[in-house]
Amino acid sequence: MRVIPPRSEPPWTPPIDPRSVVAPSRDIYAAMGEENIFAMLADFYVRLETSSIRWMFADDMREASRRSAAFFVGLLGGPPLYLERYGRPMMRARHLPFPIDPAARGIWLSLFLETLEDAPTRYRFPAQHLDGFKAFLDGFSAWMMNTAPTEADTPASP
Repeated sequence: MRVIPPRSEPPWTPPIDPRSVVAPSRDIYAAMGEENIFAMLADFYVRLETSSIRWMFADDMREASRRSAAFFVGLLGGPPLYLERYGRPMMRARHLPFPIDPAARGIWLSLFLETLEDAPTRYRFPAQHLDGFKAFLDGFSAWMMNTAPTEADTPASP
């Protein structure tokens, strides 16, 4: 059972306008299909399961990956599975209990990018949309941060 430590401070809001994050192409779903999106997210969650941010996720990682896949199916042009099964996504609100700082964001993002390394062949991810999807993940993960960066997170000036 995961234990979420109580916040000592109110959640931090990153200096990013979420409307500036360009959604990925909705043509991705047509190329991949639901089954491949679910497979891609299942593989991503296998990576998350052995990561240092594992504690942020539900005990049942298979179910967590299916919830996430339902979100991505709709985002990538398929039916609104997440909405139908779980309600409105409200992703930032759902992530607020977890202290997501630059390090946690970096781990999540790097593991997703690792999953995408062979996505065109493994999941039929359309290669022409890969860069746009990666840009979306970068912006999306920046918006999910809710813990202010510290001096240790800021690179030193030359």
